[in-house]
Parts: sequence; C-alpha cells; structure tokens
Amino acid sequence: MINLRRANNEDIQPICSFDQIAVNNEENRRDFIAKSIESGVCFVAEIDGKVVGYTVFDYTFYSNGMIDMLYIHPEHRRQGIGTKLVKHVELICKTEKLFTSTNQSNLLMQGLLNKLGYVPSGVIDNLDEDDPEIVYFKRVKKNR
Repeated sequence: MINLRRANNEDIQPICSFDQIAVNNEENRRDFIAKSIESGVCFVAEIDGKVVGYTVFDYTFYSNGMIDMLYIHPEHRRQGIGTKLVKHVELICKTEKLFTSTNQSNLLMQGLLNKLGYVPSGVIDNLDEDDPEIVYFKRVKKNR
C-alpha cells in the first residue's frame, strides 16, 4: 500500500539516495530538497515505510499551483506512485490552475500527465541543452 505524507528532515537522505541528480553529488539538488522540506512543500510516498517517491509543490509560478518536482525511485516506477502524488497535489491545491513541466525527453512523465488530463501550455528552451522543457496545465477544483 502506498502511504503519502509531508516530508521531514529524516527523508532527505532516502530521497537523495534515489534522485539521480542528487546521487551524482549535485549539492544544489540536495539543498533544494532540504529547503522544500523545511518550507513544508515536499511530500513523500512510502511503501512499507520506505520512501519511494517525492513531489515538491508550491505557489511560486505566477501565484498558481506548481508541481516543481516529481521523482519516483526507478525500481518503483509504473506502479501508480506518481499518479497518487499528483492527485494528492490536485486535492490540496488552493488555486484554480495547476502547472508542472518536464523535459521533452521525459516520455514517462509526459504519459502520466496526459493520462491525468494535463495539456501542454508552452515550451521553454535553453534550460537544459537540446532538451526543451514542456509546461503542462490542468484546471483543478478550488478547495477554499
């Protein structure tokens, strides 16, 4: 069974053990994760008490909900964890609009977003060399 909860400082190391950018000793990613946890905007998915995925969600994208990060442990992909995390964010999102983005090369994430009713909203070039960032959008129910 997949359990979702708000991340805490004890989750930094487990997250960094499977997030490929953090694994490659990217201090920026580790700092991003730590600051997201400290700010209360990071949620984790657990199976049998083991952290197997996380998402970071905030309102920094023109005051709209934004899923800044969604990362699932490679051994646990395609098991509904990403779907559960995104649906959780949709439920708690306080704005009518929810955005996220992914690289053009990330076909798994694009498939997940399409399945959940997100639509492409634009493209940002030059964030990653030769791999444009596709911005996605979904109108979600207000929870106020």
